[in-house]
Amino acid sequence: MKRLYLVLFLDLLFLLYGVSELSISEKEAVIYYEKHNFLHYLINLSTYIFGQNDFGLRLPFITFHMLSVILLYKISGLYIKKEEDRVYAISLFILLPGVLSSSLIVNTAPITMFFTLLFIYLYEKDKKKLYYPLLILVAFIDGAFEILYLGVFAYALFKNNKKLYILSGLLFLVTLYIYGFDSGGKPKGFFLDTLAMYALIFSPLLFLYYFYAMYRILFKRQKTLLWFISFTALILSILLSFRQRIPITDFAPYGAIAIPLVYENFLKSYKVRLPRFRKWYKMGLYITIFLLALNFLITYFNKTLYLFLPNPNIHFARKFHIAKELSKKLKLLNINQLSCQDKNLALRLKFYGISNGKKYLLSENKLSQNSKKVTISYTFKPIKTYYVSKLHTLK
Repeated sequence: MKRLYLVLFLDLLFLLYGVSELSISEKEAVIYYEKHNFLHYLINLSTYIFGQNDFGLRLPFITFHMLSVILLYKISGLYIKKEEDRVYAISLFILLPGVLSSSLIVNTAPITMFFTLLFIYLYEKDKKKLYYPLLILVAFIDGAFEILYLGVFAYALFKNNKKLYILSGLLFLVTLYIYGFDSGGKPKGFFLDTLAMYALIFSPLLFLYYFYAMYRILFKRQKTLLWFISFTALILSILLSFRQRIPITDFAPYGAIAIPLVYENFLKSYKVRLPRFRKWYKMGLYITIFLLALNFLITYFNKTLYLFLPNPNIHFARKFHIAKELSKKLKLLNINQLSCQDKNLALRLKFYGISNGKKYLLSENKLSQNSKKVTISYTFKPIKTYYVSKLHTLK
């Protein structure tokens, strides 16, 4: 268990560091102020308790992520005997690019993973009084659980569990009525886009092996509830992608939680081979770990990339930068209210206590000789410059 505690501690440490490096994005600000869905009420409750800051905003997703890691560790015991290997499996899960990013931003993926893993855990422990109510509860959280119901329905049919397939089928229809399910459109060739997104979420080699492991279990291994849920999400996403661009964040969580199955398949394939025939497996594993570690470093220390980019606007995480630092510099100028030419930026600044006002104007251009220059820099490199002007001087 010491290894597990160490992994959890390091994971939490890096997540907290990641929170300190992020600003609220435009999309997150819209959810916080304007939407009226589960995410909106969740983050508003969190910031009400812990304060209107980045920690309060992102704590729910860190919490769901940490609980998911613990549940995945417990569930992996059904497939992987050695504790050491179970820790390796959840370490791979933590390092998945999609899991890394979703643990820090306002999105439904950590919530989907947690409740799905909780349902699987309760089912495997035969806690009928708990997993049936849980299955009903998640119908009112998010439309992404439509995929869970389809996976459970397929598993229940396979196991001839009449009560479970009737309930999951009815709940699928309920969520279909509440949230809808867009399956229309003409073929537009989004199949390759979907595969590319999966490759980014898993890392290329690991996704290929994930696909292979799912296929192998279909024909040669025992098919569990976890496999049915993950495989259903994979096949459904691929089929839908022939007609439309799918919301990959709805499908990817169900693939990510199948990492214990993937790791178990790797161990079995590796151990049945003689040492001299294992080199390709070792090479593939080392390349995968290297890519995951590289992505880990880039994710947490992404601001360093500004040093090497000719244009800061092409930075992949730029939408999560600037707003917090800008608000701090404005407050140093004793400015807590201003008008902003960029309405999206104004909504982000509002989160950090810079409200709308009529005395000052924030713009990207110098509008008068008295305009104050505010420059945001990362790693000593200027990234963005704004100008603050008094509105009465512009008349």
